[in-house]
Amino acid sequence: MASDPQPIRIGYCLSLSGPVSGNTRSARLAHEIWREDINRRGGLLGHPVELVCYDDEGDASRVAPLYKRLIEEDRVDLVIGGYGTNTVLAALPEIIARKRFFVGLMALGANNELAYENYFAMIPTGPDPDAALTEGFFEVATRQEPRPKTVALLSADAVFARNPILGAHANAANHGFEVVYEATYPLDTADFAPFLDAIAESECDLLFLCSYLQDSVDLIRAIDRHPFRPKMVGAGMIGPQNGDVKARLGPLLNGVVNYEYWVPAPALAFHGMAELLAGYRRRVAGTDIDPLGHYMAPLAYAQMQVVAQAVEATGSLDDGALADFTRVTEFSTVMGSITFGVRGEWTQPRVVQVQFQGVKDHDVDQFRDAARQIVVAPLDMASGELIYPFAEARRN
Repeated sequence: MASDPQPIRIGYCLSLSGPVSGNTRSARLAHEIWREDINRRGGLLGHPVELVCYDDEGDASRVAPLYKRLIEEDRVDLVIGGYGTNTVLAALPEIIARKRFFVGLMALGANNELAYENYFAMIPTGPDPDAALTEGFFEVATRQEPRPKTVALLSADAVFARNPILGAHANAANHGFEVVYEATYPLDTADFAPFLDAIAESECDLLFLCSYLQDSVDLIRAIDRHPFRPKMVGAGMIGPQNGDVKARLGPLLNGVVNYEYWVPAPALAFHGMAELLAGYRRRVAGTDIDPLGHYMAPLAYAQMQVVAQAVEATGSLDDGALADFTRVTEFSTVMGSITFGVRGEWTQPRVVQVQFQGVKDHDVDQFRDAARQIVVAPLDMASGELIYPFAEARRN
């Protein structure tokens, strides 16, 4: 009697607890949906797929030992990257030493300096990720009348914020904005009023923010209480993409302009997305995981689609063969067609900046379509017009 085929085991770690757990648990669910889908279709190379996932607890020092455990003790067949710059950057030295094929998830510019040839980034920021994340924020500002001239930069004192701030400086210089204030805040900051007081003294036109989930909530609430009104606010905040954060902030989001990787707008209606989100919605019901899944689920699912297509096309689990294939292939995913280029980044950026408009209450269902999240940049993907300045958008 033939024995059942051995499973193909894919290992990774995620920050399932800690400051970004609101996002990572959504990614974990998307990975599980993919696993169920692929196994329902017969698995990979005729083998069922198992996922081995450890919680790094948001502590970068735990990441490399966990990958060592996955490879040496668990003997997983493949490894993938966890979520975000902090996790992926911490994993890369271990991955590079072992020459593993590695698809990271939303790690902005994690491979900028290491330039590891077998790394591939599941993030739509293209070959210049630092700038691409918020280029649209500055570009749409240049189209306003009277044209704003100055910008203040406020960011969390954390590894993830380094590259967005480098990009902000590049975008400001490229579009002719003067940086009149710059500061970082400790991650345990509870009172943002002193920072906003200093920003008000700078009389900046644009307020560029780079923050984690809870920081974003606290900052937006602090801005609402403060009398100073920059002409535009947002750009690089992690948090407003998350359904729970959207529901908590409700109308306080009105006027905020911030990056997104996917929203339910016509320009981003990719094949398979509706089915993924319908399945996600069924699975998330009754849990405390992000009820929308718009931020994490599409890219987490696409991450696994890339791995699966590489395995099936090569008929192999060899890391070198998978990397060689991925470098030269166009992948069909729920995030559209993807090709990888320099340092494993997407060859073409696909980041949008959206403005929250007309948010009425704290019902998360109002964010399931594009009516409250208007794509304002880039122009060829825009779904509406920016309401300018910020104070005017708050009144609408």
